Amino acid sequence: MARDSQNIAYRGNRRWSGNHGKVWLDGDLVFEIQAFELKVTADRDDVIIGNSKDSKIVSLTGEGTITIKNVFDRGFNNYLEELKAGHDPRFTIIASLEDPDAIGGQGTRLVADNCWLNELNLLHFTKGELVETEIPFGVTPEDITYLNTVEL
Repeated sequence: MARDSQNIAYRGNRRWSGNHGKVWLDGDLVFEIQAFELKVTADRDDVIIGNSKDSKIVSLTGEGTITIKNVFDRGFNNYLEELKAGHDPRFTIIASLEDPDAIGGQGTRLVADNCWLNELNLLHFTKGELVETEIPFGVTPEDITYLNTVEL
């Protein structure tokens, strides 16, 4: 049965909280997750029509960032050794935001396969501060699939 969005009352408790977000790398839960972002950007070329500039999508770019509160090295050494050996290691990310107050009692979950690291920040710190590391990654957009979504 389809829901009518005009009949659903908007309440503050329906807003999603990042506290319920989880990320898995190759099946392993990243318990020290601080933040996660995954996006797809449309790459466009200009198309001139008369005196107007329009555009045409020519490709898609997938990219994201995982931010962790460092507890251990999270396999950075293995990844570094693979890179040094000339390999291009790939991994799978599953991410979910399953807030118990979400409409319908479920949340959003997606899987991104064929992911790669764009940068490997091996060690950094600032005295007097907890260490957080941003891990930028890329992904082919065709390898991103929603497993479930929140719909009206």
